[in-house]
Amino acid sequence: MAKVIKFPADNGSMNMKPKRQPTTQRGFTLIELIVVIIILGLLASIALPRFVNLQRDARIAKLQAARGSVAAASALAHATVLARAGVVDVTACAGGGTANNGVGATGTLCTENGLINLVFGYPASSAIGTAGVLSMAGLTGVFNPTAANLQAEGYTYAAGGGVATFGVVGATTPATCTFTYTQPPAANQAATVSAVTTTGC
Repeated sequence: MAKVIKFPADNGSMNMKPKRQPTTQRGFTLIELIVVIIILGLLASIALPRFVNLQRDARIAKLQAARGSVAAASALAHATVLARAGVVDVTACAGGGTANNGVGATGTLCTENGLINLVFGYPASSAIGTAGVLSMAGLTGVFNPTAANLQAEGYTYAAGGGVATFGVVGATTPATCTFTYTQPPAANQAATVSAVTTTGC
């Protein structure tokens, strides 16, 4: 017995074009794009002023850090002189010289880097080039920094009349972005470190 194979009817499908599947659109509508642009604009208008203020905040933070360093250096020097009770060191200090550890109108204190000049037991408000509060504070990697060393670290310094003025480089109004250190004017008085003035930072 022979098998009969049946083929499905052709109906002319060989000549027909394939049916197109409906395509889905990809992308964003114009409204969605406008909403995203508006949101980005609002975020930028809020974030940009805060970013600009970061530079001012950085200068203020740098100045406050310097103030803390100067205040700590002053207290440390005074405590060391009191502990040594005016007894002259028997060995030379680094860089030469022997400290007298005096609490009078003039004195010297030996640190691991060299001699610090004192006034009534506190670091002197000395000019650049003379070791005093600037050297004791350690604002640079150099014990007795020059103006160029200070500039490279972002600081300004001026001294005169027993007052040292510290500032930061880049302040919009340098005269009002400072703090001062004032050496004691007489015996049994403390050195003073002013509050930081930040209006010109």
